[in-house]
Amino acid sequence: MKKGPESGACTLAAPGNLMESDSDTNSGNGISAREKDMLPSSGELENVPLKTSTETSRKKLCGYLNKLGIKGPIKTWKSRWFFYDENKCCLLYYRTAQDINPLGSIDLSSASFDCKMENGEGVFEIRTPSRAFTLKAISRQAMMYWLQQLQMRRWEFCNTQSRFPVGSSQLVNEPLAGRTIDNEDFLPLVKTPTEAVGLKAASLPAPQTSTALQNISLKHPWTEIQMGPRLNWIRKARWMNSGFPGTEEWSREKNSVDKVSVLQQQILTLTEEVKSQKELVKLLHKALEAAQQEKRVSSMYLTAAEDKDRLELVRHKVRQIADLTSRLEALEQEKKKLEQILTLRDSHIQELKEHVQLLMEKNHAKQKVIMTLTEQMARELSDPLQEANTITVQTLYKQQEEIEHLKDDIDAYKTQNQFLNSEIHQVTRLWTSVAENEKALLMKCACLQARNCQMESKYLTVLRKLQEAVPDLPSAHAELVKNLIQEALQWDVKEEAEEGFNLNPVSEYDEYGFMTVPDYEIEDWKLLAKIQALEIKSNKLWSQEIVEKPLRDRWNSIGELNPSGELKSLIRSGIPVEHRQRVWRWMVSRHCSPVPGHYQRLLEQSRSTEHPACRQIELDLPRTLTNNKHFSSPSSHLIPKLRRVLLAFSWHNPAIGYCQGLNRLAAVALLVLEDEESAFWCLVYIVENLMPADYYSDTLITSQVDQRVFKDFLSEKLPRLMAHFGQYRIDVSLITFNWFLVAFVDSLVSDILLRVWDAFLYEGTKVIFRYALAIFKYNEEEILRIHDSVEIYQYLRFFTRMITDGRKLMNIAFNDLNPFPMKLLRNRRSMHREELEAELCELEQIKAAYVKERAEQGPQDLKEVASEEEEEN
Repeated sequence: MKKGPESGACTLAAPGNLMESDSDTNSGNGISAREKDMLPSSGELENVPLKTSTETSRKKLCGYLNKLGIKGPIKTWKSRWFFYDENKCCLLYYRTAQDINPLGSIDLSSASFDCKMENGEGVFEIRTPSRAFTLKAISRQAMMYWLQQLQMRRWEFCNTQSRFPVGSSQLVNEPLAGRTIDNEDFLPLVKTPTEAVGLKAASLPAPQTSTALQNISLKHPWTEIQMGPRLNWIRKARWMNSGFPGTEEWSREKNSVDKVSVLQQQILTLTEEVKSQKELVKLLHKALEAAQQEKRVSSMYLTAAEDKDRLELVRHKVRQIADLTSRLEALEQEKKKLEQILTLRDSHIQELKEHVQLLMEKNHAKQKVIMTLTEQMARELSDPLQEANTITVQTLYKQQEEIEHLKDDIDAYKTQNQFLNSEIHQVTRLWTSVAENEKALLMKCACLQARNCQMESKYLTVLRKLQEAVPDLPSAHAELVKNLIQEALQWDVKEEAEEGFNLNPVSEYDEYGFMTVPDYEIEDWKLLAKIQALEIKSNKLWSQEIVEKPLRDRWNSIGELNPSGELKSLIRSGIPVEHRQRVWRWMVSRHCSPVPGHYQRLLEQSRSTEHPACRQIELDLPRTLTNNKHFSSPSSHLIPKLRRVLLAFSWHNPAIGYCQGLNRLAAVALLVLEDEESAFWCLVYIVENLMPADYYSDTLITSQVDQRVFKDFLSEKLPRLMAHFGQYRIDVSLITFNWFLVAFVDSLVSDILLRVWDAFLYEGTKVIFRYALAIFKYNEEEILRIHDSVEIYQYLRFFTRMITDGRKLMNIAFNDLNPFPMKLLRNRRSMHREELEAELCELEQIKAAYVKERAEQGPQDLKEVASEEEEEN
């Protein structure tokens, strides 16, 4: 076996600088000594950009290889002429070099390469997604040349294919060809075996299987027969004449090698130090230039004759500061991206180091065996008499031959390790590039979908405006507008799924089963609902990378939940779907500890005894969340769970029993928590901990108090709007009473509703006040434009469906409107409760006086009625 492939001074780091063979190639010695001196070193190649096929004349990669053919149990090697097609990145194989039609092809664009020394000399594999091809070169050098060249061609083809059309994002347009491969001396450039590769090999006869067997590793028994006794005697004579190296010589060589390695390490250290000093000098020069520039500007400022000139200089500096700030932010973002890439690269380097460490341990074990055999032979040779009696010359030669075999194996495994490292590095770089391009394409796709949503929303808005103007349009135009609206509302998700692509990215249901476009009976409401769904989807797509992804990353980094300002801010921003159930359970358990077995006892009681509220519960079940697929049908699987939760609560809290509105609270809890016992305790937490007492009593006295408190806040926060309501005698409690009773269920779209509930469960009822004020603030200008009481009431019936930006609503609720503390809310409630109770007491007194008066007048009225009847008779 040969000691390993001959290598040049060039690494795999520059696939564009290939030295390939054709009919004009020089002798089989490969690159001349002069050409070696002209080639850049491996360190220089790291900064050399890759060259494309248009920059250098490409030379053909072709030659004879043996291909393993498998037909049933029979495996045979067949000689084939292989030719690389640069346009398709595939390896074509023919029967001979003179054939026109190929027998087949191997797609290299998504293939990986492998070579195992155990398979024999010259044997390597090309693995594609569909199958694996086993090929065999005439020598190990030819095999390494083929593998290295195929690696380079695959890299260059992937660079070319990674370009995108003009107009794509900056990340997508960044070509791989402009990057460099950071192969750090993985595998030196293999010299071209001109006798086996290139167009010159086409004129030679096709090699047969028998000739290929001549280069099989020495580990195989056929080697002894083919090499002949002459080679054996030559090796024996060489070994006998040269003698066996002693341990002293080996130790001296080892010491000299150690000194050389130390000196090389010192040279590298000094080189790095010189580089760092140069960088420091550059930085100092830049700092000096900046200081001089600052000095000149200051001089100009001091020498300015007028204040106007000084003001212009100050403005110029402010613009410079803003520019530097934006550049700093851009550099910070770039730094974060580079840190992520560095983390991935460090993990990959760590894996490679572990692999190299494993190979070094194997090599070390083999060296130990060699040293043991060497010491054993040295001891045996030290005693000539013992050698004459116990060891023959033939035995010593066999031991020497085994050592040669082991050395050959070590060289082969070193070469294999170098190639596998280069293959792992290149495949990792290709995978990283594909991942980056895929991410950029997904971002571009999201932007296009967001624009599509916006365009369709604008189209529907225009249709709605035309619908309002239908009475003034000619009959033909009015009919056309009506048909367009019907077509826009007749949207079937299944049909679009069957067509293969979806022009409208809005799905029929959201994650919790709510219809994105509810099936309202009023056509105008349905049109508004679809516009709202499109706008919400568009906002989600635009904020996916900027807002949603960083927010989700922050939630993923949170382990154990503990009350804090940061958690409060995160909950206000909205809990991601995958974390909402866990956070809700934690918020409920903080204030309402579930009693084990209590819920089951309540269910047993409801089964054995019928509760007075049972009939009302049955009436309300079909009317619960009719726009949700989990409750829309009497046979829905959540209807029985909701029935059990409401009955259990009726027995748990007899003072309230059941109140209309509790069904919707329990339904939302079931959708998120899924488990009915958890939903029961969530309902208990809302009614008994979050809401004030008597909120769901028969008199609903606290609910009425909250309406008065809300009107106070509305007058303070939005005085223009409240004055407008007063002018047209609008009672907002007719609209807002239900908001407070059921925490906006059936009033807000599900995406915004659940964000409100996230903050409501954590902070309490003040969140309802804040969001109620924010809803009026969100639509304030539109309401102020309406100057008719009937139209105002009609607008207030559906104006929550005009809210499309949940982030904007959240900012209004918690930032724009001056927030109020819970203490202020309690004080207002206490004040208005006293006033309401006094009014109710006065009404009770008036009622009692009226009843008493009617009772006193009762007998006299009866006598008058009797006398009138007698007169008639």
